[in-house]
Amino acid sequence: MEKLLSNRLNVQSLPESYILPPEKRPNIVPKYATIPVIDLGKVSRDGKAIVDEIINTSTKFGFFQVINHGVPETMIKDMRGVAEEFFEMPIEDRMPMFSEGPKRVSRLYSSIDYDNEETHYWRDVLRHPYYPVESFKHLWPSKPASYRKAAATYSMVLRDLGLLLLELIAEGLGVGSSYFEEELSKIQLLGINQYPPCPDPTLTLGLPKHSDPNLLTLLLQGDVSGLQVLNEGEWIAVEPLPSAFTINLGHLLQVNF
Repeated sequence: MEKLLSNRLNVQSLPESYILPPEKRPNIVPKYATIPVIDLGKVSRDGKAIVDEIINTSTKFGFFQVINHGVPETMIKDMRGVAEEFFEMPIEDRMPMFSEGPKRVSRLYSSIDYDNEETHYWRDVLRHPYYPVESFKHLWPSKPASYRKAAATYSMVLRDLGLLLLELIAEGLGVGSSYFEEELSKIQLLGINQYPPCPDPTLTLGLPKHSDPNLLTLLLQGDVSGLQVLNEGEWIAVEPLPSAFTINLGHLLQVNF
């Protein structure tokens, strides 16, 4: 519990354990380019063009953003609201659901390998499986009171969006639109990252450079630009569009296709 950043938000200077070596510190990236934006509202009338756009963009970047994706603004607002409430709660209200030892499936942590890593990263994360909802809902945080309802609704709509994207990708790959259904898309996780105000963001990062191991990640960014994508040896800043989702093709999908 003492390792959570959200327990010590009043720090006036960056703790030494969070200061990255100079060669690993963040670089200022020109905002002259960003990843492509795909309008999913055109799928019904121009599906072939959207499929081609997704495949071409995925091949070049491994990332793209989607708008008109069908996730209601009110639902996004509600989910953001309960996430903020959760991290603002006293630690004694947040931790009970995460003290069940190795059998727990919901996790609240600052780093997966905090005790062994050379330098820590400036974030806390709440993560839990969300599908099938009824199998895991009772293991989600019970506070704030509206968390489980908001997360269940949000999770199901996000699953539909993820399956639509996998269907379009499968069509573009020529493997049949239902290729990624059933077992390949059975395991789904919901992660909420919190990046508290940092005394000196030039010395640290919220996350190290990495690739996701899964098929797809659907990321809802905050209002502050922070995500960067590596493309042809250059880091590109991803501008957070209001209510857009950033889609990351994971390692499993990229390696196999």
